[in-house]
Amino acid sequence: MTLDTNILIAYLEGDKDLVQSLSTWRERGGFFYISTIVEAELLSFPGLSDMEIDDLNNFLRENFVCVPFDRSLAQIAAKLRRTGKIKLPDAAIAATALFTKTPLMTRNSKDFRKIKDLQIVTI
Repeated sequence: MTLDTNILIAYLEGDKDLVQSLSTWRERGGFFYISTIVEAELLSFPGLSDMEIDDLNNFLRENFVCVPFDRSLAQIAAKLRRTGKIKLPDAAIAATALFTKTPLMTRNSKDFRKIKDLQIVTI
């Protein structure tokens, strides 16, 4: 499953339903993918201390397969933007889900509803 930034934020804030859902997915052998765009969004919050940045980096490294936003994903994201008028970060995240052939878990399904062939999971 590919995770949107808002899912990781809710997880880090301790949303019990979300924590349970992700734990169940992992127990069943599921992988979690994130785009490097998600990583950048998480690490860009103003006011993060060096210790918090280190903790976030460790959390991301230990729990997720981070998919680089490279030329292949840029091509997919560009097509999504041309056809769906979607913001670049959302297009990059959706491109990651399409590239990995996994559903996208998000709390903002309206941002992605115009994308054909993208399976969306909300919680």
